[in-house]
Amino acid sequence: MTTTVHVGLVATVTGGVGASPLRPDGRLKVTGEFAFSSDLWADDMLWGATLRSPHPRALITGLDLGPALRVPGVYAVLTHEDVPGRRLYGLEHVDQPVLAADEVRYQGEPIVVVAADHPETARRAVQAIGITYEVLDPVTDPEAALDDTGTPRVHADRPNLLRHVPIRRGDPHATAAVVVTGEYEVGMQDQAFLGPESGLAVPAEDGGVDLYIATQWLHVDQQQVAACLGLPADKVRLTLAGVGGAFGAREDLSMQVHACLLALHTGRPVKMVYGREESFFGHVHRHPARLRYEHGADEHGRLVYVKARILLDGGAYASSSGAVVANAATLGIGPYDVPNVVMDAYGLYTNNPPCGAMRGFGAVQACFAYESQMDKLAAALGIDPVEVRVRNALNTGDRMPTGQVVEGPAPVAELLRLVQAKPPAGQADFPPGGTANTTRGEGVVRGVGYGIGIKNVCFSEGFDDYATARVRLELIAGRPAVLVHTAAAEVGQGLVTVQAQIVRTELGVDQVTIAPADTAVGSAGSSSASRQTYMTGGAVRAACQAVRDRLLGRLDGLAGELRLADGQVLDAHGGVVADIAELLAEGAIEETVQWRHRPTHPLDPETGQGDAHVQYAFAAHRATVDVDTELGLVKVVEIVTAQDVGKAVNPAAVTGQIQGGTAQGLGLALMEEIQVVDGKVRNPSFTDYLLPTIMDMPPMTVDVLELADPHSPYGLRGVGEPPTISSTPAVVAAIRAATGAALTRVPVRPEHIVGV
Repeated sequence: MTTTVHVGLVATVTGGVGASPLRPDGRLKVTGEFAFSSDLWADDMLWGATLRSPHPRALITGLDLGPALRVPGVYAVLTHEDVPGRRLYGLEHVDQPVLAADEVRYQGEPIVVVAADHPETARRAVQAIGITYEVLDPVTDPEAALDDTGTPRVHADRPNLLRHVPIRRGDPHATAAVVVTGEYEVGMQDQAFLGPESGLAVPAEDGGVDLYIATQWLHVDQQQVAACLGLPADKVRLTLAGVGGAFGAREDLSMQVHACLLALHTGRPVKMVYGREESFFGHVHRHPARLRYEHGADEHGRLVYVKARILLDGGAYASSSGAVVANAATLGIGPYDVPNVVMDAYGLYTNNPPCGAMRGFGAVQACFAYESQMDKLAAALGIDPVEVRVRNALNTGDRMPTGQVVEGPAPVAELLRLVQAKPPAGQADFPPGGTANTTRGEGVVRGVGYGIGIKNVCFSEGFDDYATARVRLELIAGRPAVLVHTAAAEVGQGLVTVQAQIVRTELGVDQVTIAPADTAVGSAGSSSASRQTYMTGGAVRAACQAVRDRLLGRLDGLAGELRLADGQVLDAHGGVVADIAELLAEGAIEETVQWRHRPTHPLDPETGQGDAHVQYAFAAHRATVDVDTELGLVKVVEIVTAQDVGKAVNPAAVTGQIQGGTAQGLGLALMEEIQVVDGKVRNPSFTDYLLPTIMDMPPMTVDVLELADPHSPYGLRGVGEPPTISSTPAVVAAIRAATGAALTRVPVRPEHIVGV
């Protein structure tokens, strides 16, 4: 069998750390030439489709596959009985069926998969399947789910409480002169990536399967798929296909096992591509949250205590909810020094859509609540909102509520002062209503609001977090060249470019090729938790250093400080010692390195104390909005943001990440919500799930600080998540300032504003 697939990007770029070389995939993506996973093709290929439950909770009482099997062009119709290995999978808990057996637990749960010679044929076959249900009342209220005695269990073999993380610090009975309380709610946000779930499974001659897939974590996919197929891991080979965005939604399996099952059953390549509606059912979302906070401060605005309770709706299956709960708990007080903390964060099973990783997970929900509280505290004390934050700002050497010392720079006050001091620009420099609006300002009021957030970087709580890199230095056409091979997923964040920049800095070689990511090399971990530049960047750097040491070892008897630059070995004074090409005449040098960050530790299950996190990152926002109080409409006219990135490895990419993250935070503040009623999604399309467009995004001013972290490669900090965290509360605070409305829920709707 001849199979032709385009597996992604092999890139050659120039420019070292601190430069902003052009992305090798950039032109291809903007011109439409880039091959995404949905563009995969193989000779003799079949198409897969999925039958999904229309009910959030039901028993399957009858299943007739005959009508589907009789459709001409259908080659396979498979159920849970056709899964040869483990029939459950999951990131943290193995609790989610590959295909539902007797019961469905959320709307859209897959039950049957079909392979046919045309995608329309596959869809017709799915529609022909006869299936009957006994519909049950779904568990949709996380508060009720917490009461295990009076509410049905979503999973008969386990309680609805998925995880509880308590944080206890100081005196739980502390009192304060000024107390503010609030109850808040965060809606279900979707990652809304552009490229729907898709991939191609190709059966192999050795009885295994090759899967070309858009994912965030090749090796964890490999482990889960192999277990479900009943195959050893080395017979399930994954290659990263072109990824059209991720933001956390591709950490979990979607169609990976289904496509492989169909390919192995039919002996032919099988391609699966979700439509947009199916994509809404096929991946996890941001956890909806209910949050209750009480802040106590002295008469000068210094925080004395914080008490909080956070409920996170995890939906039908666990996904990464455990980590989300831990983040909400450990970061749930914000970037503030608080001596007394009582925090309880809960993750619950319900029959709502499964929720898991999304940019800033856990910290986003908490930040909306604690920043709303800081504004309440400022109002109660008659203090400027920025000033009350500055008075309580974390500093280097302070302790988090978990007892962990903040070792690196903590420029919380500096970031706040930066965004506060920026003069208005663009439309924000004109009166409310602008210069060409439908009004001259009648009924339009302006408000300014602030937010600052904190986020951990990398995986936490003692997880064995590492990345692997293979670096080969060789002569090609008489010139030194480097080949880098990792399994790190390029999901749009620019990681291919960053790897090449690090190589050029460490080895002084312009010609750097980044091989397609696959499971033929050791794991690089997930492209999530703002970790890849830190982790895979650290691994590539370490592998380069090992290669450099071996190369310099070929200089007989030469000692002293040497470095590589511009294809040469230089001494401490910049003098040329040798050409790299001459030293490579003895042969190529290759090193594979598995690199880890400093260790973290589990949280104490009773007190939540422990050094759980690798690194903290901070960002601040100032939002200016115009609000039409008669229509309840909001226009964000300016956003100012400042963020400490430790080291801007690629300044242009850093700015892009900050702008993109802010856009997602603005979306959560004003428009983005999966509307779920009685467990059913009412708006699974980009027609009804509203996203910010270029018309909704205001001018942005971005200040980037580079305060080196002592423990990370080049001193860098993860960049991707912090801007999503503090942008939402800043926008809402600005609307509050304009209208006086309480605004305790996001996204803010017109009815929350009109009539206040």
